[in-house]
Parts: sequence; C-alpha cells; structure tokens
Amino acid sequence: MMYLFSSSHPMTKIISGLSMLLLLSACAMGRSNEVQQAEKLLAHFQCNNIETLQMSHSPINSFYQQSLSASREKAVMYIESYKAGDELFDLPLSDVVHQQFQLYKSACEALGGIHPQPATP
Repeated sequence: MMYLFSSSHPMTKIISGLSMLLLLSACAMGRSNEVQQAEKLLAHFQCNNIETLQMSHSPINSFYQQSLSASREKAVMYIESYKAGDELFDLPLSDVVHQQFQLYKSACEALGGIHPQPATP
C-alpha cells in the first residue's frame, strides 16, 4: 500500500515545490512592500528655506549640514542594501529609515529650515 504523503510519491514533490514557491513569493512581496514604504519616506528628506551661503560658518552649523547629508546617504544605503538582499538590522527597513529621517529633520530644524511632513503609516 502506497501512501500519498510518502516522500517518494511524485505528488508530494509537486506539493512541496509549490509550497516553497508560495513561501518565496510571499517573502519577496513583503520585501517589496518594505522597500516601497522606505522609499516613500526617503522622498521626504527635504530641507527647505535654508540659505547656506548666508549662513555663518560655525562648527555647529557645519555639524548640522553634515548630519543632513549623512542621514540621507545612510537611508539610501540601507534601502539599496535591502534591495540587494542584505538585512543590516533586526528592525523593519521603514523603521531604520524613519530613524534617519528623525535625525535629518532635527538637523534641518536646527539650521532654520522647514521640511514636508510625511504621512504617518
């Protein structure tokens, strides 16, 4: 008597293959959603109404200007790494990008700039 669920049965191999394909598709869709959310937030990395030419060149202003650049660059790097399959953190990608956005926003405000408000997820 042959069992339907024995590992040598051809139907078992087909079911296993389809299950694996479904699981991989679900993971890919979840990753895609994470990337989309992070990229939407990245679009809000804008600091308006700051005049760098008229700004005094103090160490604190230099620090905030570097912070603006570094936080955006890190967010872009994290997104690109995630797209390449590298998960650098145990947190969701959108949370990591949001942390960089908070740093960016603080630096923007410290320089007297304003920024668009992202929609909260």
